[in-house]
Amino acid sequence: MYRDLSHRIETGMQTYPGDPEVTISQAATVSDDGAAVLDVHCGSHTGTHVDAPSHTEPDGDDLEDRDVGEFVLEARFVDVAPCSPRERIGPDALPDDLETGTDPADILVIRTGYDEHWSTDDYLDHPNLTPDAGRILHEADCGVGTDTLNPDPTPTANAGDDEPEGFPVHRQLLGAGLPIVENLTNLEGLPERFRLYAFPLPFAEADGAPVRAVAALE
Repeated sequence: MYRDLSHRIETGMQTYPGDPEVTISQAATVSDDGAAVLDVHCGSHTGTHVDAPSHTEPDGDDLEDRDVGEFVLEARFVDVAPCSPRERIGPDALPDDLETGTDPADILVIRTGYDEHWSTDDYLDHPNLTPDAGRILHEADCGVGTDTLNPDPTPTANAGDDEPEGFPVHRQLLGAGLPIVENLTNLEGLPERFRLYAFPLPFAEADGAPVRAVAALE
């Protein structure tokens, strides 16, 4: 059994502030041209997507430098919903045995429940990981997938003075070549372990790309 964990890509959909807007229009039709074709414009971090190390690391790999098998991920799941706006998710929310390596995984998928705010301003004030949580993931050789715009805080007028600047969790994980998958959805009720398929579009020299994220459930 399979579950789609991806947001639909459509004109005007939410993006990270400052990223290219998404537009989809009809370039050709069956009635006029004999075949239908869409004209699609979007950024590399549109919708549900995977980050490449080159997203934050000057000498990091692009997606095309990675073997396609690296996007078949053995996932662990943790549900921390409901979360409050800009709530910090620290080490105590992570599985206790993550640091010990007794139950390893390629990626920890975290449900915050914030995908219910998708395409609203509230989505920008999403929960986020603390640098200490990022450190534990790094040391466990485990990436992260989240139903938020960003595992780090996204800057808004509501940002707190104690929030870190920049992308510390991105740098901890991408700097180690670990995967980050953002803007997941439909995570409620996933099992503790599953296989996640997150194949990126094969853009040249890509620092990220949209994926059709799919959970394979036994």
